[in-house]
Amino acid sequence: MEMLLSRDEKKQYQLEQINDLVEANGGLVKASDIDALGVDYRRVLKFVDEGYLIRVKSGYYTTKYFECDEDQWIYKLFGEDGILTMESALYVYGYLKDRPYKWSIAINKNTSKSRFNIDYPIVEPYYTEPEVLEIGVTEADFAGAKMKIYTKERLICDFLKYQEKVDREDFKKGVWAYIMDENKDVAKLMEYAKERKVLKKVQSMIGVWL
Repeated sequence: MEMLLSRDEKKQYQLEQINDLVEANGGLVKASDIDALGVDYRRVLKFVDEGYLIRVKSGYYTTKYFECDEDQWIYKLFGEDGILTMESALYVYGYLKDRPYKWSIAINKNTSKSRFNIDYPIVEPYYTEPEVLEIGVTEADFAGAKMKIYTKERLICDFLKYQEKVDREDFKKGVWAYIMDENKDVAKLMEYAKERKVLKKVQSMIGVWL
């Protein structure tokens, strides 16, 4: 069949095959699966250069990149074991109006670092000890599903702990939004503050407002 196709027709046929495969796999396809279609790696690289294929991370591609929201990609890539944290979690809670340019994901420190070697979306991993990772975890509506996220109280403690890594304005907005939140749990905040070793910071920086 391929001998009867012109170069352009063969290219179109291969792209349609890849696109069907991407759709069947929920937006993401492995390089090995493309290879199984009879499309060699040099052709894949050419498709990437021409913009027909987008490399999401090492060995993974998509053809429907701009038909998928950033939060959907985050869920596809990290929804199983990642936890929304820092600015990303503040945004999901409504504490920040504008979505941060990067996604902050807490992850087991033993996970493969290569998982975060992705071109899009921009992700900042927070590698965390397994016993600390699960402290204060809950779920939130995210990308049409449920994804793990830290409770507001655990989140504020981490925000104070990693203050030097946070944009100053985001820090002020996030902390003040928590102070004004009628559903905050001050007892839980103090409990997590002890566990995260930021009790003095909580008391000195926001305790007067609680």
